[in-house]
Amino acid sequence: MEKEENKKNSSEQSTLKSVVTLLLIIAFILVVLIFFPNTWIWNIVVLLLILTLLIFVHEGGHFLLGKMCGVHIYEFALGMGPKVLGFRRKNDPTEYTLRALPIGGFCQLAGEEGEDDSDLEKDKFMCNKSKIKRILILVAGVFMNFVTAFVLLFAISLIWGTSDQTSKIGYIEKNSPAEKAGIVIGDTIVECNGKRVRTWDKLSIINSLKNENNYVEYVIRHQDGKEEKYKIVPDEYAVIDNQNIQITEENTLEKIAEEHHMKKEEVAVTKMIGIGADQEVKHGLLNALKYAFIKFTSIFSSMFMIIGSLITGKLGLSALSGPVGMYSVVGQVASYGIANVIYLMAYLSINLGVINILPFPAFDGGRVVFVIIEAITHKKVDPKVEGYFHSIGFILIMLLMLYITFQDIIRIF
Repeated sequence: MEKEENKKNSSEQSTLKSVVTLLLIIAFILVVLIFFPNTWIWNIVVLLLILTLLIFVHEGGHFLLGKMCGVHIYEFALGMGPKVLGFRRKNDPTEYTLRALPIGGFCQLAGEEGEDDSDLEKDKFMCNKSKIKRILILVAGVFMNFVTAFVLLFAISLIWGTSDQTSKIGYIEKNSPAEKAGIVIGDTIVECNGKRVRTWDKLSIINSLKNENNYVEYVIRHQDGKEEKYKIVPDEYAVIDNQNIQITEENTLEKIAEEHHMKKEEVAVTKMIGIGADQEVKHGLLNALKYAFIKFTSIFSSMFMIIGSLITGKLGLSALSGPVGMYSVVGQVASYGIANVIYLMAYLSINLGVINILPFPAFDGGRVVFVIIEAITHKKVDPKVEGYFHSIGFILIMLLMLYITFQDIIRIF
């Protein structure tokens, strides 16, 4: 009797400790968000919250499809690290947990890499489900990330309104190469350096790719429907306080720096054609749907262009950002308002979905590849062999992340 009482007291103390820990974590996050805006710790907390939400949504996709397909799920967790709280619902074997560190989450399905519990029935293992069900479970996380991104983009446009996303020219810098070439407001860019263009997102990525020529080649569709090819040499501009100042023989970089009380080395210099998108803000339900669809497809296709350019060498690894680079981006984005933070969430959600669908070991797409191999050969792949491939893939990903993070640190300091 005394042992049972001690066990009960110990359990109550453990629960109380978990609740206190959870409340302290929530209080810390709230204090940082409310009282320390736009500081380094605020940026870190916001970035962690964004990544946690997006990873949790991704894992939620695996969880929902796993449940629908009858797979036993050991645990569905929000956060990582030590368990703070946990509970089970009636007639549900899954343990739902809240963990101490706000860094993502996970869904632990039975039989992801072979039968891993002798007490479970055979049909409760994911590995024993039909190939279609296994593929659906694997891609469900990516699907949830895409749905989340679309909803966020729709919400941005519905609440704040958005401008046109097509490659129609809505602004031309005075005395810029574009104006001198005869391009006018209302023209539409349909091709850049031999690649078809429909949105400004894609145009920006093409312009960032390595180009052996000192000019940019555009195909412009005029308002009368005629198309014309232009070869335009960009001019150099000094970027100071979000203002672009053209560098000329009379208005040199040294003179611009002196006028703004800066050293020449402190001034950022970029090459520009001198064109921009239409900034007229539109509102309404239909505009929000149009914006969400165009923006989603634009970001989605741009991701694959970036991946392809990295493989071919047209884009260097220095163009990528790791956790440190993302931390810097959060601060910059947040300074422009909450709508931009939500946009960053949508962008990262699509990013997470695209990366996970790639047919590379350790990603969901890599696991789908093994299911397809099994379907073709009519033989199950040895779980140990598959596990080795995923482990190697994970190590390579971690090495890449370390390299990118190192590059981010060098850029900051």
